[in-house]
Amino acid sequence: MSVTEVLLYLALLCSAECTFRFASYYADHMVLQMAPSQAVVWGFGEVGARVTVSLYKEKDAVTKKSDFITGPEGVWKVILDPVDHGGPYWLLALQNHEEQITNITLQDILFGDVWLCGGQSNMEMTVSQIFNASDELHKAVHYPHVRLFTAALETSPTELQDLAKVDLQWSLPTPQTLGNGDFTYFSAVCWLFGRHLHRRLKYPIGLVESVWGGTPVEAWSSKKALAECGLSGNGGQDMCMDWFYYSGPCTYSVLWNAMIHPLLNMTIKGAIWYQGEQNTGMNTNLYNCTFPAMIENWRQSFHEGSSGQTDRHFPFGFVQLSTCQKSRDPDNYPVIRWHQSADYGFVPNQKMLNTFMAVAMDLGDEKSPYGSVHPRDKQTVAYRLYLGARAVAYGDKSASYKGPFPERMDVDYTASCINITYDQDISVLHQSQSLFEVFCRSSVTQDDMASFQWVAVAWSDASSRVVMVTFKGCAQVSGIRYAWADWPCEYRACPIYSSDGKLPAPLFIKYFNGDKIDFYP
Repeated sequence: MSVTEVLLYLALLCSAECTFRFASYYADHMVLQMAPSQAVVWGFGEVGARVTVSLYKEKDAVTKKSDFITGPEGVWKVILDPVDHGGPYWLLALQNHEEQITNITLQDILFGDVWLCGGQSNMEMTVSQIFNASDELHKAVHYPHVRLFTAALETSPTELQDLAKVDLQWSLPTPQTLGNGDFTYFSAVCWLFGRHLHRRLKYPIGLVESVWGGTPVEAWSSKKALAECGLSGNGGQDMCMDWFYYSGPCTYSVLWNAMIHPLLNMTIKGAIWYQGEQNTGMNTNLYNCTFPAMIENWRQSFHEGSSGQTDRHFPFGFVQLSTCQKSRDPDNYPVIRWHQSADYGFVPNQKMLNTFMAVAMDLGDEKSPYGSVHPRDKQTVAYRLYLGARAVAYGDKSASYKGPFPERMDVDYTASCINITYDQDISVLHQSQSLFEVFCRSSVTQDDMASFQWVAVAWSDASSRVVMVTFKGCAQVSGIRYAWADWPCEYRACPIYSSDGKLPAPLFIKYFNGDKIDFYP
């Protein structure tokens, strides 16, 4: 009897009323996390029954594990032995309950790395919405080992055990699965990131999308994470802004409850995140706490939910916000960009270990048909995330993934200048005279903080790593910042990039006294 015939026979043994099932996100064509981690398989059945899970490659059993169904919800969980990348495999689960045996199967299972993709509408934009969409969709069928899954948009006031609904069950990439309308499935950033990884690593990649446009970080955070930042209760919904393309739910924890908590039993390699726009008008000054707290809580929760198989400090990448409007008041975009790094300006850092960041403030798209808050160049975003993943998640020391950032500043009041020394060689692509600003007081007779104001200053690249900022006309300077604007530069035309011209220098802000500048928090 062939494998197909065996699977057909086993499927017939389980009636439509069968209560024995896998959790919602286990299905044919899925990717399970490869060795050295161990993949978790779980589901629901009759309390007290014994469940045996066997993994097969062709006709040969690779591994077999058993568990008893316990608890009022009738949950079973099996941790497979480590499996190297590859496939396809098929998986057989048997439930033995009161001498009755029920069988369920999964086919075309691959082992590789599983990445979770989260955030709001810029992560939600599909491949059909980005530049060169037709060409990108045409390439889809050439990557059958990159598999896709999308959770449905759901909210819950309490933590759910399993997803209430699935939008896209595990699928191979096609123009239909990647370009199903606007802001539905599948995420362009997530897909392009996974495709880059697959081309580099040469093994399967599983992509799990759980996103909702117009949502704040608080909705994706557990009550425990929010409590770390002094937030409690069910606040948030009345703080949603109405100027976005559309707004999603903002009530604290409702998306954590419905769209993240059900995934915790899954073993994953890491996560990428594109969110923050909604927080430019909601708890903005807390984002330097709420975002790192969410990351830390996700890491702990996935580690515990997968019985220790997801790394306790799994790699977490994110997109530093792109642009929204060229003229906006008040302007909180640079504030959120700064807070996304826990006010360091770069990652990884002491508060955000094992993270990587894709700077996107140079990718503004004023003519985007989806609103300027939704720039269409997701290829560059995904590639910058991919570089970060290569370096941080996969330890590739040859991958340059960070733009230049100041490592030292020297104030010379005699010459009225500040010499900024960067941590790497820089290239100056555009000599904009407006992106460096100093916090300046023009008169020594004034001594209150209200007499200070931010003033754009002239600058020049003095050497391969040093930029000299001049502040003539300032009696006292107590701060300096760079690119502190919603829309600091035109498309891929910020002033300072890495030496190869590919990675923009991120924004920074620093206050100081006299000539002593301790740049790091």
